[in-house]
Amino acid sequence: MSSAPQTTAVLVDDHDMFRAGVRASLDAHVQVVGEAADVDAAVAVIRETMPAVVLLDVHLPGGGGGGGAEVITRCADLLAGTRFLALSVSDAAEDVVAVIRAGARGYVTKAISGQELGDAIDRVSGGDAVFSPRLAGFVLDSFGTQAADVAVADDELDRLSAREQEVMRLIARGYSYREVASELFISIKTVETHVSAVLRKLQLSSRHELTRWAAARRLL
Repeated sequence: MSSAPQTTAVLVDDHDMFRAGVRASLDAHVQVVGEAADVDAAVAVIRETMPAVVLLDVHLPGGGGGGGAEVITRCADLLAGTRFLALSVSDAAEDVVAVIRAGARGYVTKAISGQELGDAIDRVSGGDAVFSPRLAGFVLDSFGTQAADVAVADDELDRLSAREQEVMRLIARGYSYREVASELFISIKTVETHVSAVLRKLQLSSRHELTRWAAARRLL
């Protein structure tokens, strides 16, 4: 049997022990191709290795003092092929907003488990947006959205059943299928079926678009 293709990743954090711990906790299908401890070194290794995903702390020394957001900005020309996932101890709104506006596709805290982090890497690599559930509200600010017309939002929501609306909100907040299933006491297969129906009815193509859609209507 052929093994699953590996997802390449770069780890950026100024603590050696933390990087070692992350590397050890990742599944074998995630191949760490580089590490860096400061802004300038991060930009250099990302440009050299062109990984699928960069795991990036938001507070980093070096560069012009912009931390993780500066790394993303200086690699802006690579965003089509390399995606950034912030992995930080901070859950401050200003940190979340800064990296999302810079171009990060997700933000998870360091309380995440190795299995959950591997899942987040896969989802970000595939184009989805991933957020620790309780940080999802900050996405509203990062998108700079304004309230949509209530009648329009209600009309769009009317396309969804009550259960589909519950699933939609949780998925848009960054919950995994497994977490949604646990929260709503349904099977993962049922969650997948509801998500497919939600995307079809709202004419969206991914969970990233669903997060933007929900954020624009202040439904998170």
